[in-house]
Amino acid sequence: MTQQLAGSPFLKPTFPKAPVGGPLRHRRHTLPASEFRNLTPQDAISVFEIEREAFVSVSGECPLTLDEVLNFLAQCPELSLGWFEEGQLVAFIIGSGWDKEKLSQEAMTQHFPHSPTVHMHVLSVHRHCRQQGKGSILLWRYLQYLRCVPGLRRALLICEDFLVPFYLKAGFKERGPSAISVSNMRFQEMEHLLGGQAYARRNSGC
Repeated sequence: MTQQLAGSPFLKPTFPKAPVGGPLRHRRHTLPASEFRNLTPQDAISVFEIEREAFVSVSGECPLTLDEVLNFLAQCPELSLGWFEEGQLVAFIIGSGWDKEKLSQEAMTQHFPHSPTVHMHVLSVHRHCRQQGKGSILLWRYLQYLRCVPGLRRALLICEDFLVPFYLKAGFKERGPSAISVSNMRFQEMEHLLGGQAYARRNSGC
């Protein structure tokens, strides 16, 4: 499960279309307007800055420390997905391998290679890009991408109660209260089965 699937249709960049009735304007740079790709340790600082701004102001805690971000992006970059616009990270998901039926405290910091389960640690969107549907689009693409990774069967995550409807809409099922607690915060465990073929590309407008 350590092989990155660069050929996955869900990681292909999308490019701007030529204006109707006129030539394509020359861009001042060669970066794609919108690109989805696996993250690398070089992306860790951008990841952590977005994560810190999103979570510290709400709960006072980051799901992952900078060292943990670096660790996961070094060990299992193929279980991450970043959305870049003109080279800038605007949203991301970080996951790791898990080999047990339910998530436990150990799952917060450990990666188990060649496991059938992905533990989704964090989904976060840059503050300037929220309320635009980017979280839903990125999650959809991530789940379709996971279907292309050999050996994966399901995705697990924990979330606070107010986020349960968001994940239910994405096809997750509730599994009840999680055994994991962080600073007296309680969570629900959610599961998404990855069986079957990847769906046809959705017209997401990205």
